[in-house]
Parts: sequence; C-alpha cells; structure tokens
Amino acid sequence: MSILDETFQLNNQNKIPKIAFGTWRLADGDEAYNAVTEALKIGYRHIDTAFHYFNEPSVGRAIKDSGVDRKDIFLTTKLPAEIKNHDDILKNFQESLDRLQTDYVDLYLIHAPWPWSDINLDYRYDGANQEAWRTMEEIYHSGRAKAIGVSNFDIHDLKNLQAIWTVKPAVNQIEYYIGWTQPKITAFTKSLGIQVEAYSPLATGGLATQDEIQKIADKYQVSVPQIALKYVLQKDILPLPRATKAEHAKSNATLDFQLSDADMAILDRIPDTGQARHNVTMG
Repeated sequence: MSILDETFQLNNQNKIPKIAFGTWRLADGDEAYNAVTEALKIGYRHIDTAFHYFNEPSVGRAIKDSGVDRKDIFLTTKLPAEIKNHDDILKNFQESLDRLQTDYVDLYLIHAPWPWSDINLDYRYDGANQEAWRTMEEIYHSGRAKAIGVSNFDIHDLKNLQAIWTVKPAVNQIEYYIGWTQPKITAFTKSLGIQVEAYSPLATGGLATQDEIQKIADKYQVSVPQIALKYVLQKDILPLPRATKAEHAKSNATLDFQLSDADMAILDRIPDTGQARHNVTMG
C-alpha cells in the first residue's frame, strides 16, 4: 500500500490522508493549477491551501478538472489570521468555498492566533480567538466543514480554546521538521488527541546541507527530502510537502522504507538548519 492510500483518524472519527500536497507559495494561475493537477494524477488525495495563499481559485479549478470525485479528495483551507469576528469569518469562509468551487471543505483551520502584522507574544488575542472558535464550531455544525482546527497555536492558545470549546480542534498545523520539532507544543497537542500536521517539513530546503541526513539517505538509497518526510511520519505527524515539479511530488510520496530507531535518534539530534526566523510560539 502506498503512503498516499494510508490515513490517520481524527478525533471526530473522520479519516485524513497521511500526507498532503501543500500549495504555499504556489502562484495562482498555471503554477498552482498545474502542480495540483499533477499531484492528483500521481495519487495525492489531500490538498492543503489557504485564503492567504491567494491560489484557491486555481486549486479549486484543478480539483474540478481532475475527474477525481470530490468526495475522494480531502481539501483543507484556512481562515486569514487577522479575521476574528463572527460575521467576517462567515463571509470569508463563503468566499473560500466560492473560490474553491465547492460547497464544503474537509478541514478548516484558523491560520494563526495572531494577525500576521503582529506576530508576537506581548499581546494575546484570547477573547478574539474564542469568538473565532465559536464561529468555527458554527461552521462545523452546518456541515460545510467536515472538521475544524487551528494552525500555529501554542500551549497557551490551545488552553484558551479548551476553556470554551464544545468541539475539540481536529488538527494543529505547526512548523515542524528535522531540527525544529517544537516538542512542548507537539506533546501537548497530542495529549489532547489533536492531530499534529507539519508545514515546511523540508525546512524550505534547509536540510539539504546536512551531511548526517545525507549519509542516512545514502544508506537507504533515497533522497534527503524522503528521509525528512519519513521522519515526520514515524513521529505520527502529517507532513505537507510542496513541489512544483511532478517528479519531486512523486518522490515525496515514495516512502516505502522504515527508518531504524538508531537513525531516528541521530535525526533527533540534528540542529536547526531551516529558516533563520520562525513564527513565534512557546516551542
């Protein structure tokens, strides 16, 4: 069985494919359309986008034109981080549905607990995030989002929602890769029965310079990206790799090997070689 056919079970009992095709930084138009089209041809059935990736129209068109039954595709999009009030959330969600040419999404996430223009921990948007979550629950109960969740939420932010939620988030999507595993957030998220998803699982290319990872890749006769994705999966975390070339998308989904405990331990000790600046969380 291919990894593309395997699933995790979310806390609402829905199934989610174990690897997603990410669309961050894919430009609306031919780039996003062609990339998603090829991913679906390869066999990806989990597509991740966001309102603020500004490519929902092309993602939706690629899905519509693919010939794949909509019910066989797990589609995620995200609420812009700065939108926190009830009416604007409902308006924006409908705009996403319209752009994606669908009447529901399989997963809808709050993109971040803070507006992108104010990424810091000096001010917490606790009340605003609670209002946002209540509205997310309203969307969930309407059936227009089959699951709801969050992204970039740290322990404080999750506890803030926990105080008021009647529907637990199904997912917390965080930055996660070899060398940057945010162990406190990851452990707390898992302790709540919330699935962790890993964005930037390839460290936006930063892992390519790591000799120890290359040695392990040579041992298994695979690529560094394949090692990085397998590492994430063996942590029971769902990776969202992005690829603009079909051969890379196919390689990212060819993960029919198992890393040994010893090699996983080596990878656990790799220092951070990704972005110089991370989104602010409490690690």
